[in-house]
Amino acid sequence: MVVTLIERLRQQGWSVEVRSVFTAPTLAALAASIADAHITPGFVTPSNLISADCTAITPDMLPLVTLTQDEIDRIVGSVPQGAANVQDIYPLSPLQEGILFHHLLEREGDAYLLRSLIAFDSRNRLDGFLNALQRVIDRHDILRSAAHWQGLAQPVQVVYRHAPLPIIELTLDAASDALPQIQAQTDPRHLRLDLQQAPLMAAYVAADPQSATCYLALLFHHMVSDHVTLEYIVAEIQLLLSGQAARLAKPLPYRNFIAQTLAIPAAAHEAYFREQLGDIDEPTVPFGLLNIQGDGRQVEEASISLSADLAERIRISARQEGVTPAVLFHVAWAQVLGQCSGRDDVVFGTVLSGRLQGWEGADQVLGMFINTLPVRVSLSGTSVRHVVGTTYRRLSELLEHEQASLALVQRCSGIKAPLPLFTALFNYRHSHVAIDNLSRDGSTDLVWEGMRILSGEERTNYPLTVSV
Repeated sequence: MVVTLIERLRQQGWSVEVRSVFTAPTLAALAASIADAHITPGFVTPSNLISADCTAITPDMLPLVTLTQDEIDRIVGSVPQGAANVQDIYPLSPLQEGILFHHLLEREGDAYLLRSLIAFDSRNRLDGFLNALQRVIDRHDILRSAAHWQGLAQPVQVVYRHAPLPIIELTLDAASDALPQIQAQTDPRHLRLDLQQAPLMAAYVAADPQSATCYLALLFHHMVSDHVTLEYIVAEIQLLLSGQAARLAKPLPYRNFIAQTLAIPAAAHEAYFREQLGDIDEPTVPFGLLNIQGDGRQVEEASISLSADLAERIRISARQEGVTPAVLFHVAWAQVLGQCSGRDDVVFGTVLSGRLQGWEGADQVLGMFINTLPVRVSLSGTSVRHVVGTTYRRLSELLEHEQASLALVQRCSGIKAPLPLFTALFNYRHSHVAIDNLSRDGSTDLVWEGMRILSGEERTNYPLTVSV
């Protein structure tokens, strides 16, 4: 995994551009680029100055954000147990800001509220799972974080020291099937979480009146969890349930990542995206789908599995061109969008992992790291090989700006608000198969003793998305 490689290089004291990892055509070339790099001290995150016994928080205790005393007092006043329960306060990441924006636009439901449905063969097993989840929440600061924005110049996230998981007991009608009732009562298209109270998740539990089965509908907000983080949460719960708590890695703070993003000047991002997008004055709008402020309520999904033969041919083609399979998929998606939007110079969003800048613990910290940024692909008057090479270069360059604010990026184009820069999204994932691959009957391969994951769902405000 690239994130792990970069982290190991960092631990050895090497400073290497993330672009080199992707653009070096061979391992020898990568080794040469590392050998030419200088050993440099890593970025040092300002310390958290709020002590465990703190009873009052002042502006000088918050090195990552500028707040007045009145603003701090307003925030602390909304936290259960007040200042004694505040571990830290710092800004949101770029994508967290975007997700908050869409949350505030909506009045019913939430496009970024995720739900997993799990069945247990007894209440004891369900309670054991919830106890393990609470221990994971207790370990990681991002899972004890809430967002605050009212009366503030900029939104912030507040880390609680203690954030008990809300557990809501549902009552089911014995005359009807249990699962449809649970799905209806926990539908993210209608439910909302209070983002100003941690944790940003809730557990809805119900006993099936017709059997011994107990159900859990676990809702968690995208503000605090990306797909990799979800995998880490599941892995930690599995270790705890199997009595292997000693194998858990030391938790690392999410604040280090926030500090790293703040250290990169916005001017560097702005210069790059103005050069890339300054002459784009019309959005790429496939099928005329222009609204990016939807809640995902009307989304229809379709999936297809690539054959082993096709997958191997894609990998061979990628190796022949000295690129990754992700590049070929980006080019293919660009051609689809070109045909569906009537344009030969297309822009679409691509999902970046957000973990590739070599900061400490990038391969193990929980939190919201991904970001969505535009990539431009010009299809006219050139060969496929040239388009592939150009797309590879642009994706490699994009990695150096993977935490740029999308709002800033959109202002760098020639498109005038309120028109969006793009309305289609591409998500090339590197994920554990058991989390991603729902089988035809809705269950997954991830089965622990006495429990089954029935389904998982996520939505987006973009009207057209493809995930690979």
